Amino acid sequence: MAVRNWRTRLADEEGAATAEYAIATMAAVGFAGLLVVILRSNEVRGLLLDIIRNALSV
Repeated sequence: MAVRNWRTRLADEEGAATAEYAIATMAAVGFAGLLVVILRSNEVRGLLLDIIRNALSV
């Protein structure tokens, strides 16, 4: 009986989806933070403005 109960507990995935959502959310927050750091640099901001200006002037 104890072995069957142990196997049932191991097969139970209750909470797995919540953990996956938490990991995906943390990855998205980390990526967003990285983008904020990159976009705050003057070089990247200048490059993006040049791209936008070139696109609008065509």
